[in-house]
Amino acid sequence: MAGMLCPEALVRLHLVDGTYELFRAHFSKRPAQADSSGRDAKATLGVVWSMLSLLRDPEEQVTHIAIAFDNPIRSFRNDLFAGYKSDEGVSPDLLAQFGPVETAMRALGITVWSMDEWEADDALATAASRFWQVVDQVRILTPDKDLGQCLRGARIVQVDRMRGRVIDEDALLAARGIAPGSVPDYLALVGDAADGIPGIPGFGKKTAAALLREYGRLENIPLHASTWRPALRGASSLAASLSANLESAHLYRRLATLVQTVPLRESLEDLRWTGVPRDRFEAWAQAIGASESLVANGLGLVRRVDGPLPSVHDPRAGSKE
Repeated sequence: MAGMLCPEALVRLHLVDGTYELFRAHFSKRPAQADSSGRDAKATLGVVWSMLSLLRDPEEQVTHIAIAFDNPIRSFRNDLFAGYKSDEGVSPDLLAQFGPVETAMRALGITVWSMDEWEADDALATAASRFWQVVDQVRILTPDKDLGQCLRGARIVQVDRMRGRVIDEDALLAARGIAPGSVPDYLALVGDAADGIPGIPGFGKKTAAALLREYGRLENIPLHASTWRPALRGASSLAASLSANLESAHLYRRLATLVQTVPLRESLEDLRWTGVPRDRFEAWAQAIGASESLVANGLGLVRRVDGPLPSVHDPRAGSKE
């Protein structure tokens, strides 16, 4: 995988987008699963299997880890823009699992950040900014485009486990044609459907990237197309659209800009993963009615062992997580 560092004796901080993991598990092809009380637990158990797979992955070699959730999904951004993403239309069965999945993550010995004013992505951005200089690499586990603003060379990278890709600063430039600092401006122009950001009429990925490669930020883009470098097809109409929607563009950029000052209490040492806490894990597994296979995989991580751990396989998923 591109962007990998040599694993020997490295300190790696893994920052996991728990909300993404929960939604992915909910909409996966995994069969329906219920807890011991008959409540839907498919998404929760899917995230547990995913994290067990991560913790055992010999390529990832987790040393420090935290996972963040939007709980509730609404944040301060909903007060800024009515169209921003919310829990409207989200399945009640999925919403009901935000609390249980946090309990499950703690049962694996993973630090949990439950966000109720900021978003999970803000917590990840804050931790990346705070710790990147004191670890060998920060690995942000999410494909979300807005986390691209956090990338720093190969020291802070995004990991898309589903596609087997690692995205560093060079990869972002190659794929989108922009530097990390321009990501919020880019999303302001082209929009981000996942977050409910509509973008500016007329702007597509290529035109936005071309302008931001030259000018970097919204406020540096001339409002008169005759001075644009490079000359773009339809520049006059694009410039008119930007001028007419400039206030909205700045609002959308604010929505897409991640907060890097969330008051996280934990030190780096607090994020060290030392293994699954046996008593807590067994109590959780009994309460939820976990399968024998899941219990065995969890107990196999009760303490760290020397050398690579065996891969984990969820027999109910039909494929390796």
